[in-house]
Amino acid sequence: MTSTASTNEWGVPEGCLINGKWVETAQQFTVLDKFSGAVIAQVHAADQALVATAVRSLRQAADNGAPAPHERAQVLRRAAARLDAQRERLASVMVAEAGFVTSDAHGEIDRAIITLNLSAEEATRLVGDMVPFAASPGAHNRVGFTVRYPVGVVCAITPFNSPLNTVLHKVAPAWGAGNAVVLKPSAYTPLTSALLAQILLESGMPPEFLSVLQGEGDTVGTWLLNEEAIAFYTFTGSTRVGRIIQAAAGLRRTQMELGSIASTLLCADADLDSAIPKIANATFRKAGQVCTSVQRLYVERSILDAVAERLVKAAATLPAGDPRDPAVRVGPLITEDAAVRTERRLAQARQLGANILCGGERQRSVIQPAVLVNVPDESNAWCQEAFAPLVALRPFDSFDEALAGANATPYGLSAGIFSRDINRCMKAARTLRFGTVRINETSSARSDIMPFGGVKDSGFGKEGPWHAMREMTEERLIVINP
Repeated sequence: MTSTASTNEWGVPEGCLINGKWVETAQQFTVLDKFSGAVIAQVHAADQALVATAVRSLRQAADNGAPAPHERAQVLRRAAARLDAQRERLASVMVAEAGFVTSDAHGEIDRAIITLNLSAEEATRLVGDMVPFAASPGAHNRVGFTVRYPVGVVCAITPFNSPLNTVLHKVAPAWGAGNAVVLKPSAYTPLTSALLAQILLESGMPPEFLSVLQGEGDTVGTWLLNEEAIAFYTFTGSTRVGRIIQAAAGLRRTQMELGSIASTLLCADADLDSAIPKIANATFRKAGQVCTSVQRLYVERSILDAVAERLVKAAATLPAGDPRDPAVRVGPLITEDAAVRTERRLAQARQLGANILCGGERQRSVIQPAVLVNVPDESNAWCQEAFAPLVALRPFDSFDEALAGANATPYGLSAGIFSRDINRCMKAARTLRFGTVRINETSSARSDIMPFGGVKDSGFGKEGPWHAMREMTEERLIVINP
């Protein structure tokens, strides 16, 4: 093991970070350019001893206490400025390792800057509540209030499809609340996290409060679950892995953003000129690899043909291919295997009677945006999370039928409805069992300040800096009895 890690063409360390030092290990894994398949990095993976060392060091830092809230806020604000200053470098890394088209990469950076600044604001106003003892007979002279304290060590396990902003939705609130953080990024996209860690350290984050442990979930992730000094796990990923984390966490606290089959309802009275571009963007951006991407589109029958025609035309304006090509709007999937699975999913849908109106062609890891109709319930394109650039349209005659259909999955992350009828919109808000119901928006519109999380098999707990900081702190009641 050495304490000087090699770097790549972007100058990003290819090792693990502990106490401000980049560490190389014997075990390495390969990072590929998601479009060309070329090797762009050989990253050193943490071993079990390194995981234990990192967590022990973080626990000691947390026990010693973090800098004052205004100092933590200053670190986050400086990091936001540095992110903007290194925009082109960050975007280039994400285009290569995540397969983002340039506009998606810059959108990720824009949102990450917002997340950092929001977290800085919340760090300085993380307060508790007054307790109204006057409501309790005989206790009216007491004064009670709550105070929030950091939980200690927060473990962030993050996905490939948002390698910067989702990481910051975990790391920034954790640090803003005064916690030490161990980050295990996706092995598909380790370089963005390493570059972000560099930026945080350069911005003044004390090195003893941040570790980055690279590697696979089956190894590094499992070892992290065995570290009892970790007080809180925040995870974005599959429901299968979420169940494993929750089982291992026991009485320790967690926040889980898990699987999804997102639905959007499009009513006949909707403004299609506004709705269709939003639906197309929400379906195909990041090659459909977003947990809230529109996969099921319920369309009132009288407008089905018009909506299908418009979506096909919209898909034609979003060609898929090399993300470095300015004309390309949809990049590759994260692996060629993922693209092959999508190709098979579409073939199965066709065999079961679905009509593929456009798209679905595969070239290596690239899938052309696909619009489907007449998709049966048993088709994987309908009943399983696709995580690919496809949308399945289904007509409805009864609004209640559409609401029931959207609810009829194990998941409940996000849903959308387009309608000018306020009664329908409010009924959807009351009936749809999702963490978020968006009116005159798709399932995939998110502002970084809002609480974000799901119900059912989509998990629990909330992201969004204000909400995440409260999840990552312990509330202590102080009572003064004169």
